[in-house]
Amino acid sequence: MDSFLSCYINSKKTVAEGRRIGLSKSKSCENPTCAEIGYCCGYLKLPFSIEIDKAYPFDLMQRGMVRVLLKKEDGTLYNPAISSTSKCHCVWVEW
Repeated sequence: MDSFLSCYINSKKTVAEGRRIGLSKSKSCENPTCAEIGYCCGYLKLPFSIEIDKAYPFDLMQRGMVRVLLKKEDGTLYNPAISSTSKCHCVWVEW
């Protein structure tokens, strides 16, 4: 399972603060929550779980982490349009 924190796609954060969507803030969204990320995973038919007690080490006030399963046990993708974690980030932002 891949782990995702909401700061990875937060346009209010800098790359140094944990944003992983490159330098372009237009490709990120403003203050996403774990529930919103989970809702997107459900829409994309990706199995996920939300861990409320987890937090990003540099921002302990923003709680929650989403664990997403991109591949089945046999190695095939749950959603062929999403083959990597970076594509997953981009799809969440567009959605």
